[in-house]
Amino acid sequence: MASWTGTLYVGVTNDLKLRVLEHRAGTFPGFASRYGVRRLLYFEEYAEILDAIAREKQIKGWSRWKKVRLIESVNPPWRDPPKDWKS
Repeated sequence: MASWTGTLYVGVTNDLKLRVLEHRAGTFPGFASRYGVRRLLYFEEYAEILDAIAREKQIKGWSRWKKVRLIESVNPPWRDPPKDWKS
């Protein structure tokens, strides 16, 4: 996820749509609400939570440049929601 100013946030959840709504509402205090992170730009789905957590940790360890390249590989205009969002 990202803010309008480009601050990036990486997280894991078992309910993506609910979590996006929570971010947009600023439901929980913390990094995302402090920096206005409200735009879903990229996501991956995993069957196993441990795989999702491992991927989250991997991406969090990346440089900003590498994270931006990942987003732009599937969502070049940084459209919210991404065009492959599933209803």
